[in-house]
Amino acid sequence: MESDLNGLLLFAHGARDPAWARPFEAVARRCRDERPAASVELAFLEFMSPGLVEAGRRLAAAGCTEVDVLPLFLGAGGHVRKDVPVLLAQLEAEQPQVRWVLHPAIGEAAALVDAMATIALDAAALPVLPTR
Repeated sequence: MESDLNGLLLFAHGARDPAWARPFEAVARRCRDERPAASVELAFLEFMSPGLVEAGRRLAAAGCTEVDVLPLFLGAGGHVRKDVPVLLAQLEAEQPQVRWVLHPAIGEAAALVDAMATIALDAAALPVLPTR
């Protein structure tokens, strides 16, 4: 095991439809490609696996001593404010050797707000989806 290995735990809501996860899997893949020395796990709150605790255990088993936890939510609703702290408390109790660092929901990042506004303002250039 490597010492002082940093980890990144991306946390999304989850859905019954496997296609829903594709953008989040792309984010995780891009993070792994951009920072190959970091351990990256993608976890889900419900319907999909792994869950946050299981993914956190994987990062601890990989030797991570610090893990950045990034909720891939557009807003900090009940899941981010209530569910995530409970799950992180479980990880902290099970894996006290790891420092778990919770960051704000990704939707609160100015860069994402700017990107969404840019896309919205250029909506005419987006593909059109069938409504039926």
